[in-house]
Amino acid sequence: MISSNQLVAFFAASMAIILVPGPSVLFTMARGVAWGRAVAVLTVLGNSVGTFLLSVVVAVGLGPLLSHSKVFSTFLQLAGGGYLVWLGVEAMRHRAAHAAAMAKREGARPTNLLVVRQGFTVGVLNPKSLVFFAAVFPHFVDRTKGNVTVQLLVFGAIFSVLAFLSDSTWGLIAGTAREWLSDSSGRLVVLRTIGATVMMTLGVLIIVTALST
Repeated sequence: MISSNQLVAFFAASMAIILVPGPSVLFTMARGVAWGRAVAVLTVLGNSVGTFLLSVVVAVGLGPLLSHSKVFSTFLQLAGGGYLVWLGVEAMRHRAAHAAAMAKREGARPTNLLVVRQGFTVGVLNPKSLVFFAAVFPHFVDRTKGNVTVQLLVFGAIFSVLAFLSDSTWGLIAGTAREWLSDSSGRLVVLRTIGATVMMTLGVLIIVTALST
């Protein structure tokens, strides 16, 4: 149903947005800096479940519309691309404040259940994931190759697994290097700057692609 070319292109686009420090990554790293590797991985677990649930909602809601309307698909890509650019600009503007908040240490260690629940909340409410699912997924859907909703669900599952692996790595790194990271907000500012730049670039590319098709 989904060709190898679709999967390769989707994998590349997914990793481009997953690897950079967005809201979920920064939250995970904050947990790792504050509490260590175990809390970071549990945070990612909850986050990935929330992300997948969000992808299911988007797939079920958008699948029928996307399968019948090219105009709607283009509109979503333009809106999503514009929102990604806006998120990138906001992240760039507030990169210093975000870095300072991430470096803060907290009091008592939260329970494992609370950590997973907090991760889930961040994942299901993450605007970056919502924009990616709504605006980027349709770009990789082939309406001539079977059910659009099923394709979107498969993309959501792949994205969630990739996000879990990538974000867990960020969390493990943060948990291992917690002293090095928290002692210099400048390093965190650099991470946030990279993330903001990638989000803006991806947003522009989505807009250009939508206008040219």
